[in-house]
Amino acid sequence: MGQRWGCLSQDRQSRFVIAWAAASTEEEAAPPVVRMTRKRTYAQIGCAWISDGNPVYAEQIKKVYRDPQPTGKPGRPPLLLRSDVGLTQGVKQREHGRVIGLRVRAVLGQAVSCAVCVCEERLNGLLRDRLNCLTRKTHAFAKHALTWDAAVGLCLFEHNWLKPHQALRQRQAGLLEGRKYLRRTPAMAVSLTDHVWTWEEFLSLPVRQYK
Repeated sequence: MGQRWGCLSQDRQSRFVIAWAAASTEEEAAPPVVRMTRKRTYAQIGCAWISDGNPVYAEQIKKVYRDPQPTGKPGRPPLLLRSDVGLTQGVKQREHGRVIGLRVRAVLGQAVSCAVCVCEERLNGLLRDRLNCLTRKTHAFAKHALTWDAAVGLCLFEHNWLKPHQALRQRQAGLLEGRKYLRRTPAMAVSLTDHVWTWEEFLSLPVRQYK
């Protein structure tokens, strides 16, 4: 079973995970990630996507990032792809099973400068290191979808809100205990909060559900 991620980046070393999905194939996991990523980003605007060479991403992005364009004529307005959405794919070149290069291609819009998914792959490794249900040859199975979602979601929350990342620290004067750098989490980097959260703050946060 594999995971697909929708991430918002502030730099090459840290990512804020917006959406994720797990499925038996990449073709099954990619569509919900694309839909959730657009729904959860500000004003549902377009963004620069990076993926491997799988065609499912281009298909889903072209489908999800379409908006109605009024023509002034009667009837339903046509749906057109947003001009601010892009997709850059990094396709590995192999020879006798070994990677010998990376071919970058701009599928939508202009190609970004760093078309690699190494940070997302590192995040996969981080989750496998912290969650027993993701490791191979384990007895700690997540036998139900709700259990799987809860375990991965909690780990991602820690990654985004509770764990400061060294790559995101900022030099700042006047900090306590003689600190020279302000520790920041990915959530702080994208201005969702102004401090590093604690487990106590998370567990005591009131949650309201609306029908």
